[in-house]
Amino acid sequence: MSDKFRPHLALIAVQILFGAWPILGKIVLRSISVTSLVTCRLVGAAIAFALLQRQLKPLLKMRRSDFALLVLCAFCGVVGNQLLFVKALSLTTVINAALLTTTIPVITLFFSILFGYDNWSLKRALGVVLAGAGVVYLINPLRAQLTADTTLGNLLLLSNALLYAFYIVISKRLLERYGALNVITWIFLVSAVMIAPLGLYSFGNENVAVISWTVWLLIGVIILLPTVGAYYLNAWALMQVSPGTVAIYIYLQPLIAFGFAPWFLGERWNYRTSIATLLIFAGVALVTSQRRSRAVREISEHPDALAH
Repeated sequence: MSDKFRPHLALIAVQILFGAWPILGKIVLRSISVTSLVTCRLVGAAIAFALLQRQLKPLLKMRRSDFALLVLCAFCGVVGNQLLFVKALSLTTVINAALLTTTIPVITLFFSILFGYDNWSLKRALGVVLAGAGVVYLINPLRAQLTADTTLGNLLLLSNALLYAFYIVISKRLLERYGALNVITWIFLVSAVMIAPLGLYSFGNENVAVISWTVWLLIGVIILLPTVGAYYLNAWALMQVSPGTVAIYIYLQPLIAFGFAPWFLGERWNYRTSIATLLIFAGVALVTSQRRSRAVREISEHPDALAH
């Protein structure tokens, strides 16, 4: 298989894994609290990444400025992102969440252009608009609830989108300099330290003895697939393509959720799903057909620039 297509296949796999996470998480949340689940996810992933990496010493010598950036990535891309999202879901609707998720690629593209990883083009902008329109049409914004009761949840979702978009862009420099597995391992180790105090308090209020082995098994699946697998593949792909391209694949998540629906919920596709599919894939195709970002081209043409 051509190296050109591998990052795109990885990004499709990422969206499939991320799409499965809410389904598994909803089942687990019947038995434990949101904070306990997030803690299990982050600490479990940190341990798994550390076991995969095994050699952590090289990153101990990273620049202080890079370590500060690493901490910022951990907060924006993992701890803050997870806590804001799950808290927002308890204060607003799933439809609102899906609609507001469509802001992530737009915000990411803005940051990516600002940081010099992407160039502005009418073709790329049209791709973002087309894919976003497909998601909005699929979900049907007329069903959204924009009331005083959901305002706080909606604001938290927008904050979550802002943090995750910023994470995608700022993490690229670290990934290019130290490698995907190195950086993701340390991001989750730092995230585990950040979440530990909240997690200890939350588990102190849990009745751990009544949690079934099925729930623990599902937590293990959440750690390994939608967390370790998805975050690593996303980071690896980000080393190959621009942040804007990585973000545009987020538009596939609602479509994947609708793909799971016939299996788990007995729902069927309809004309709205078909039209939305065409719009989303047309938009993704427009964005991903762009040349590699300037930063990626410079790395491939001058590999010695990364040696420190």
